[in-house]
Amino acid sequence: MPIRPLRQPQTKHAAPSKPTQAPSFDDLPDSGLIRQAQLVPNPKRPGLPAPLPFSPTTLWRKVRAGQFPQPVRLSPGMTAWRVADVRRWLAQAAANDATRGVGDGL
Repeated sequence: MPIRPLRQPQTKHAAPSKPTQAPSFDDLPDSGLIRQAQLVPNPKRPGLPAPLPFSPTTLWRKVRAGQFPQPVRLSPGMTAWRVADVRRWLAQAAANDATRGVGDGL
């Protein structure tokens, strides 16, 4: 019967590092993509800043009504928005508010 080598004990690997926080909207390049969780406030993560002051339901209502840019489908269950499109929408909404003399009417 052939002699089998002993199994080497597994070495302990360093503990996986905690995931880094996603960059803020202002730090993303215009060519980037942003997911819904980064766009609207999330009650489960109250400290995470969001560029849009409304809920996910309102976001999708605005998308369906053509009042917000269409997202890009990355896979069957994943959508994202082009950062440049969102920035353009925010700038246009701010300009509309300024001409009407209204504050935060996104």
